Amino acid sequence: MDAVRVALLREVLAGTEWLGATRRFGAVLRGSVVSHGGGLLLVGTAEYEPWHLAAHLVDEAAWSGTPELAPTLVRHHARPSDPAHLSVGLGRIEAARRGETLLVASPEADAVLLERVSDARRAGLTVLTLGPGEDELTALAHETLTVPDGSELDLDTVQHLVSAAAGENAGRSARARRSLRDRLSRLAESLTAPPPPPW
Repeated sequence: MDAVRVALLREVLAGTEWLGATRRFGAVLRGSVVSHGGGLLLVGTAEYEPWHLAAHLVDEAAWSGTPELAPTLVRHHARPSDPAHLSVGLGRIEAARRGETLLVASPEADAVLLERVSDARRAGLTVLTLGPGEDELTALAHETLTVPDGSELDLDTVQHLVSAAAGENAGRSARARRSLRDRLSRLAESLTAPPPPPW
């Protein structure tokens, strides 16, 4: 999903709780990694690896000038022969230290993930979770964005909104957001307007 589609999705969601919730969670994520100079670890389960969210956060890190947002994707079955960005295994969570942030994005948590997250929290990591909530994983988190089963948005769509929100400039005002909408609106009008009369 590109920036224009995210902007359109935000327009559709205006007035719902999703827009505020994803912006708050994105701001917490951004604040956690920026205040500590990086150290963002992203993990899911063996069955659900949030590589798509990792790619969007890397993009947002580049576009926003916030390199701290670029995560290390931690995989359950990483192999040394995998490309470097896909070869980080669960041992990275064990090696993590106070000041780093662990973002868990998953529709469910298994016993292995719960154990790693519990260890990370004891080691002083900030734990953020994105998923269905109301489980043991939520109890371990410092901040959670709940995406209940059967809600109007699925976990993948919410991840797009969170990554975009995390990449927003912290000082960006509502006026600046309107400015983007205004520019898109003016562009659409100019493309659909009849040509000026010849003089």
